[in-house]
Amino acid sequence: MKVAICSTIVPFVDGGGRFIVKWLAATLRTRGHQVEEIYLPFSDDPNTLVQQMMGLRLLEIGKSADRLIALRPPSYVLPHENKVLWFIHHIRVFYDLWEHPYRPWPDNVALRSVRAALMAADNATISESRKVFTNSNVVGNRLRKFNGIESQTLYPPLFEPERFGFQSLGDEILYVCRAEHHKRQHLAVEAMKHVRTPVKLRLCGAASSEQYPDELRKIVRENGLESKVTTNLCWITEEEKAAAFAHCLAALYIPLDEDSYGYPSLEASHSRKAVITTHDSGGVLELIEHENNGLVCEPTPEALAECFDRLYENRNLAREMGRRAEERVRELNITWDHVVEQLLS
Repeated sequence: MKVAICSTIVPFVDGGGRFIVKWLAATLRTRGHQVEEIYLPFSDDPNTLVQQMMGLRLLEIGKSADRLIALRPPSYVLPHENKVLWFIHHIRVFYDLWEHPYRPWPDNVALRSVRAALMAADNATISESRKVFTNSNVVGNRLRKFNGIESQTLYPPLFEPERFGFQSLGDEILYVCRAEHHKRQHLAVEAMKHVRTPVKLRLCGAASSEQYPDELRKIVRENGLESKVTTNLCWITEEEKAAAFAHCLAALYIPLDEDSYGYPSLEASHSRKAVITTHDSGGVLELIEHENNGLVCEPTPEALAECFDRLYENRNLAREMGRRAEERVRELNITWDHVVEQLLS
């Protein structure tokens, strides 16, 4: 089959939105399919958003592709008679974050018009798809709530998950993630002020600017946490990441209302490590079950500190939760065989 995989990108910004395209394309090629990866530059600037969507709508993939698989918004506006959507998230500032205090734009007539146009276009073009999948129940629920569209959850796997595995239980809680305020690394750093044990914290991940990393370093410095907290606030190699997961005590993933479980949670699970998360972290709660393959707590430094200490003091519990984390991945059938079967059926 000739498959076109289309997704939008922000030029020079890497991350999960690109990985899922690359990994899906590589997987399809190993199964004998011809694949074209199509990356469409896109900005959610409200001044040009509608015009950009109109431009994408005019693009013609043509009948040379037997199937079009669309991912990040609004790649699904592309017309094709055999379109399948793997819906990763909305342009959230116009959807579930519209009433959020951190919304970057005012609630005025012009912006409400843009929002209405976006929703109308989404409703029409998403409904053209022969099948609609989402990467989590969270995203599926939003799609039902805002657009009245039903979908099927299809969890994204890791590429070559065998790269990750267990080697030892160290003394570090590992948080691998972009350093952004909504990822809430600051809660983890502040938790280290309250721990009772010699447990340590390691943060790994780049940021879009230096403002938030500087805030994190300031918390570390002002509270004398230099011996407890390591801040590797840059991209690390895949080899470094696999080694960090292999030797950590447990993993941490505490974003605010995330769309999906996040690749770091899946990487930790393949490394047989427990994951600590919070009640308001969104899609990760579909993977992590409290007291089974991790710990779920309130989003406060004190509650996180209790979780850190508990796993440090009870290594058997940490090891057993890690074992069940790997089982949980199999239980949810998070595999490329399942993904390919669904997207191409």
